Amino acid sequence: MNDELIWRSELPNGLKILLLPNRLPVAHVTLYLNVGSRDEAPSENGIAHFIEHTLFKGTTHRKSFHVLNRLESVGGDLNAYTSKEETCLYAAVMQPYIGRAVELFADVIFNSVFPENELEKEKQVITDEIDSYRDNPSEQIMDDFEEHLYSGHPIGRNILGTKSTVRKFNRKDVITFIQRHYHPSRMLLAVSGNLSLAKVELLAQRYFTDAPFPAAEFSRPAFSNYIPFEKVIKKSHYQNHCVIGNLAYDMKHPRRTPLALLNNYLGGSAMTSRLNLVVREKHGYTYNIESGYQAYTDTGLFWVYFGTENGLHQKTLEVIEHELSRLRERPLGPLQLLQAKRQFQGQIAIAAESNANRLMAYGKQWLHAGFIESLVNTLDLIENVKQDDMIEAALEITNPMAMSTLIFEARQRGKPTK
Repeated sequence: MNDELIWRSELPNGLKILLLPNRLPVAHVTLYLNVGSRDEAPSENGIAHFIEHTLFKGTTHRKSFHVLNRLESVGGDLNAYTSKEETCLYAAVMQPYIGRAVELFADVIFNSVFPENELEKEKQVITDEIDSYRDNPSEQIMDDFEEHLYSGHPIGRNILGTKSTVRKFNRKDVITFIQRHYHPSRMLLAVSGNLSLAKVELLAQRYFTDAPFPAAEFSRPAFSNYIPFEKVIKKSHYQNHCVIGNLAYDMKHPRRTPLALLNNYLGGSAMTSRLNLVVREKHGYTYNIESGYQAYTDTGLFWVYFGTENGLHQKTLEVIEHELSRLRERPLGPLQLLQAKRQFQGQIAIAAESNANRLMAYGKQWLHAGFIESLVNTLDLIENVKQDDMIEAALEITNPMAMSTLIFEARQRGKPTK
């Protein structure tokens, strides 16, 4: 397999530029900002996400409708998201409109006006979004688990914020946060398109050179003092919901790939994952069960989630612990390890068929980790995982003494109607 072309550059103001050549009719443009919810002060909790919502409410050059219509009028798609560590704007357009997307991104980042009436409306939208997560226990328990795991640290706070903090935001708060964080030295422009790196550089120089805010000092306090916990919260649900987990490797750690492989084998998306086969197919204890591994810049999170009826959650936990102990104590056989590798490699390769997926993955890696693992690099890293690597990761990350547990326990209530 030949490695792909990945072009990189950086402007004098620190803006990173990434180009993946793409001759298909559709191009993709992504702008990453190295700022997320972990960069907020306690009183600002939720403001990074709030700003992402309100960037499209009008600029000094365009009204809100014209912002939205700028790409939609040529069949393009515009969207954005906020995470713990980044804000991302992304668009899909036909190849001739790449420059239009780049210009629009610069306009909303540097020239948004944030009308007070629009801010007030968006507060209601986001408080409704918060309620929608509260109505979904499988979503809420993950947010609550991270909050307890990273107790007292910004990375544990909910990305959406709270109703209390969101309702207090005003235009001054928004502008202050933007001036502190929205500088090209904290940005990465990524393009998948049929144009040269020189052309992308020209577009970036044209629209991102004259940033209205000076660069500010930027640092993130590392999390420390993890204390494992066990917590049960009564909820008016029909099911018990449970998360068990621990701190895990950051995105630069040498054992991140063995842990990712272990996680996929244990509770990944395939129906043949160990947890699905044993907990669901063999015992019938649960409908939903999965494991996950989230790597951040300086920490990480490993978890197992399941939902089950009130009387079965302890039995389910016992089966999960048995599977974790097997991973700690018994290396996978040569054939098992080979099959686990082929499955994980295939899933990653299929996902990488999407130019958008690949562009966003590479952009995020370069933004946060300072390197890019191409598809070939990633497949090679998986191929080189040894049995001992898996055992070491399992021993360290699934150590029972270090695992935390959060349970949403269902209160007694009437049976649901059929």
